[in-house]
Amino acid sequence: MFEGLKSKLQNIQKKFGRSIEEAAGPDVVVEAPSPVPQPEAGRPAVVPDTLSSATVPKPEKKAEGFVAKVRSLIIERELIISEKDIVEPLEELEMALLENDVALDVSDAIIGYMKEDLVGSHRKIGTSVDTVVTAALRGALLRVLGEGFDPIDYVRSHERPVKILITGVNGTGKTTSIAKMAHYFKKNGFSVVLGAGDTFRAGAIDQIAEHATRLGVKVIQHQEGSDPAAVLYDTVEYAKAHEIDVVLADTAGRFHNRKNLMSQLDKIRRVMKPDLVVYVDEAVAGNDAVVRAKDFNDLVGTDAVMLTKADMDPRGGAAISIAQTIGKPILFLGTGQGYDDIVPFCPERVVDELVGAEG
Repeated sequence: MFEGLKSKLQNIQKKFGRSIEEAAGPDVVVEAPSPVPQPEAGRPAVVPDTLSSATVPKPEKKAEGFVAKVRSLIIERELIISEKDIVEPLEELEMALLENDVALDVSDAIIGYMKEDLVGSHRKIGTSVDTVVTAALRGALLRVLGEGFDPIDYVRSHERPVKILITGVNGTGKTTSIAKMAHYFKKNGFSVVLGAGDTFRAGAIDQIAEHATRLGVKVIQHQEGSDPAAVLYDTVEYAKAHEIDVVLADTAGRFHNRKNLMSQLDKIRRVMKPDLVVYVDEAVAGNDAVVRAKDFNDLVGTDAVMLTKADMDPRGGAAISIAQTIGKPILFLGTGQGYDDIVPFCPERVVDELVGAEG
């Protein structure tokens, strides 16, 4: 997943490393100090070892102080990284992010975090440069992705039923994503009911009903063209009466400029009072998905995002950008056609894969 971005980031890490190593220069080689003065009569002469493993005779205070001082200069020697030391790889990182559909403001944020961590910092000579660079890039990406969102913990810690309203644009896999979520929650021990709130699109009710039959879960539905707020109100009431854990409510796909659909969604929210509003879009849409998510969040409000077709997206720009742009976490990634092809989004796991760090 996101193989193109992963390859670029790992190559750029090597360039950061080479730039920092060049700035550090060759390792300092210090010859052993002059022989220690002859000891007093009756004491054996002691010849000091090399600096890397010097053994200093305690009786010779002057020699001990000299060796300790030189050893300290080597062990404590530091490199202070300046921006000019890493300007070229920073520029390449910026281009790689933009070429992989990372939003401009998010790319700027990542570059800023890298500078903040590396420039002006003191790095001991001998510290693994790879470790320094990987830690900086990993930290920058985690700052834009946020802490993530654990759906299982959320359901366990909230009053049941947990009401999840699913929104998005037609054609992005919204209804199939609802079915995947239902399967995911059911597999983790929760009971689920579906609400067929997309009464606008022909065939939408039949589609979600077919998923419900395959999954063995209840679906609440009215006839096509009926009031979706009424359908979802009935769904919530059914969940309360039957002690269902999770309500997953479908809605008509909409663009932010479809005023009638947006006002309909406002009514649904007032009636249903969802605990979570989840916006669904395609990872392969890149910056378009980020712009749509931002517009939708500004107009209606969003609590989390699900990105479909993540397995088909070599760039990863939408996944990297959305959390920072709208300030809301990614909940799930869709990674295929089957009901099991859904992955809770864990920022640390994704970032470790991207930068080649061990998780």
